[in-house]
Amino acid sequence: MYKSSLYRALIFPVLVGISVVGCESFPKENSDPAKNNKPTYNKDLKECQEDYPEQGSGVHYRQWIGCMKLKGWK
Repeated sequence: MYKSSLYRALIFPVLVGISVVGCESFPKENSDPAKNNKPTYNKDLKECQEDYPEQGSGVHYRQWIGCMKLKGWK
């Protein structure tokens, strides 16, 4: 029982922290004003999602972020 509560006390906050940091660092704005719009954002994100499919480990979020940064999103 001690291990279970210790596990919950340590792992849960770490997982929540990782998910919050991941959401905050996702690019939202393009450096090119002509591309800084919702349709272009959705198109670029869709392309990144096709290039890097979802994985159970969550690594795909980092890959999507890197892909979006290469496309000029920050």
